[in-house]
Amino acid sequence: MDFGRLITAMVTPFDEQGNVNWTETAKLIDYLIEDQRSESLVVCGTTGESPTLTEEEKLKLFEFAVDHAKGRCKIIAGTGSNSTAHSIHLTQEAEKLGVDGVLLVVPYYNKPNQEGLYRHFEAIARSTKLPVMLYNVPGRTVVGLSTETTLRLAEIPNVVATKECASLEQVTQIAAGAPAHFRVYSGDDAAGLPAMAVGAYGIVSVAGHIIGASMKDMITAYLEGEQAQAARLHQKLFPVFKGLFESPTPLPNPAAVKYALNLLGHSVGGVRLPLIGPNEKEAEFIERLVHSLTE
Repeated sequence: MDFGRLITAMVTPFDEQGNVNWTETAKLIDYLIEDQRSESLVVCGTTGESPTLTEEEKLKLFEFAVDHAKGRCKIIAGTGSNSTAHSIHLTQEAEKLGVDGVLLVVPYYNKPNQEGLYRHFEAIARSTKLPVMLYNVPGRTVVGLSTETTLRLAEIPNVVATKECASLEQVTQIAAGAPAHFRVYSGDDAAGLPAMAVGAYGIVSVAGHIIGASMKDMITAYLEGEQAQAARLHQKLFPVFKGLFESPTPLPNPAAVKYALNLLGHSVGGVRLPLIGPNEKEAEFIERLVHSLTE
């Protein structure tokens, strides 16, 4: 399974009552594929506000995305949680709905050790025929997936990739030690190009919602040996990479990118509690950031 070089972790559009806005979800999928050139979409990942989506909403979103994308891009379902049994259940239901793969986050809050992490991911992977992408994000889960455990999991045939939000050192070590079928993706937009320089295959992006086409140009330049051009594009895009997470005060994802999308005419709504939208200063910062894209 080739998920491509640029994967966008899609926001979940909400209406004014906080319900999933299906009309805008369809428009957003089209926009991300056609305008921003996403090769795969993660549905119901962290950026999709998975912690506050019900199981019913998740399954309907998986089905809707598969039906609407119509093969134009791959659909990766966020089915991981801190419950192995529930993750297996959701993964198997997603498989029935026709998704192309699943994204499995490191279990949060219950703080398993490395052997527990291995057995968690092994059990889910062996319960499905779908390709599995691991998701290591220690900043959100507290516990991180070690290089050694990642490489051990990479020996399972349908564990095909990892979305890595730890250090470039870990990206380097995984890329160097993994089997040929296993791909490393940067889960940090700002580290995307540096990660590719040390062996990553691509990027799972938040910024891809608004600068995906430019990110694809950056990736293409790098792959074609135009490193100086790739570096220039990275430098140009870097304020957006950082600004979507580090406005005047750190703003939890996806509050900033949803606000930016609304400014650009995509009615994706706000975020669900306990997340909140930007305050006045944060909103002004995001408005300047979006304005800079048209200059």
